[in-house]
Amino acid sequence: MKKIQILGVLLLILSSCASKKEILYLQDSANYNDTALNYSIPKIQPNDILKIEVSALVEESALPYNKSTSTNGGQSIEFLQLQGYIVSQDQTINFPILGLISTENKTVNELEVEIKNILVDGGHLKNPSVSVRLINAKVTVLGEVNNPGVYTFTEQNITLLQALGYASDLTINGKREDIKLIRESNGNRTITHVDITSTDFLNSEYNQIRPNDIIIVDPNSPKIKSAGFVGNTSTVISVISILLTTIVLITR
Repeated sequence: MKKIQILGVLLLILSSCASKKEILYLQDSANYNDTALNYSIPKIQPNDILKIEVSALVEESALPYNKSTSTNGGQSIEFLQLQGYIVSQDQTINFPILGLISTENKTVNELEVEIKNILVDGGHLKNPSVSVRLINAKVTVLGEVNNPGVYTFTEQNITLLQALGYASDLTINGKREDIKLIRESNGNRTITHVDITSTDFLNSEYNQIRPNDIIIVDPNSPKIKSAGFVGNTSTVISVISILLTTIVLITR
């Protein structure tokens, strides 16, 4: 009876080991070559901070349409955010001289065109140049990753794998075939499930991270099974060693 109990414990420990299929990324990558890349620009959302610069042939004429800046803060992201335009909950920004401008359902590129048209049509400037940039884009990565946290990025596009890279990759216990991605857009919240052991997600809209996305990596089955029983690899080795010694003593 004792032998059966010991063997049962050993089987439980073995069942708590992750399989190769659960760990490897993009397992069908051999079939995913020479595929087209589709980039998309996210819509501007409330609480976004925009850096907007207006220039013209006569530099002085564009000064009233730009926020006055100081060099004391350098060019750090935090300083640039303080100098930026915060998008209100009703999706507007308060622009110098021009007043309230709607950002609703616009990308940064579309807002550039909108501001330029207002400047030209209103007779403010001739041939102005407008640059709009999102400067507080962030993604939150939680769960079974090595460094969970909130990460800012300045690129216009980053991928899901890049975001996981910011968090120093998944732990060995992360559930790779069912990563949750929470996204808010146009007043709606969606929760989707992504399997990064397959290349299928690379063609989906969830391959590209949008500002304010939340990524949650749940523990895999072996981690859940071992919770409260075996804490780490060294513990597993110690338990197996003790059990094997016990079996030898019993069977003598």
